Amino acid sequence: MLQALRRHPLAMRTTFGHSLMLMYAFEPALLRPMLPPGVELDTYQAPDGGEYGFVAVGVVSAQHLRPTVLPAGWGGDFLLTGYRIVARFPNPAGRTMRGLYILRSDTNRRSMQVGGNLLTRYRYQLADIRIDVVGPKLTATVDSRDGRADLAVVADLESRPSPSAPFRSAAAARRFAGPLPYTFDYEAKTGSIVVIKANRNRWQPHPVSVQVKRMNFFEHGGFAGSEPVLANAFHVADVDYGWERGSLRGWDGSIR
Repeated sequence: MLQALRRHPLAMRTTFGHSLMLMYAFEPALLRPMLPPGVELDTYQAPDGGEYGFVAVGVVSAQHLRPTVLPAGWGGDFLLTGYRIVARFPNPAGRTMRGLYILRSDTNRRSMQVGGNLLTRYRYQLADIRIDVVGPKLTATVDSRDGRADLAVVADLESRPSPSAPFRSAAAARRFAGPLPYTFDYEAKTGSIVVIKANRNRWQPHPVSVQVKRMNFFEHGGFAGSEPVLANAFHVADVDYGWERGSLRGWDGSIR
């Protein structure tokens, strides 16, 4: 019963008041062992010949989050942070779904921690999260309870920086502007992948300049000793967003 519950059984809706996404580049060899069987790393070939994989670090204010069948007034407001690897997974037609594989999630409210861990495997933990917007500046701070996912970042929402290394163009950087259309979850007991498709409108992320004053997630676990490169940062605001029910699939993308 618990296993079935954690397959994302409810379609959900929310509005992103603000969503700030930081994309960090890593050597693919570091990230590939963190992915489950059947899910592949999505990589980028840089002009210098180097190959990179990416981890998305997101800070989101989710407003009126609720099951799709409920009106917005029944939803709750939450602050969320997440760490996800950019990955891909086949569909039954042999094409590729691009999305994110969850490493860790944090929230400011216990109801989200309990409910999220009951209905997903997103690994929600409690944290003190704050998002403040004053003029063109958005400041996000996260104090994690275990001290392993602290974050402090300031974004200039009026800036429009040029793409930085390793990307050769704005179009190339835009391909890695999360959240991506799918999220992938792994059910170890059945060796299955749970695929969750997102729905969104007016999705036009803008590149922004950021100052990352604190980021310690990459100091722990398999990332310890690594040298992450901040490749780009994107922001969106006032966007309707939703998730469909999870779909249980085999490694070849076939529905189970």
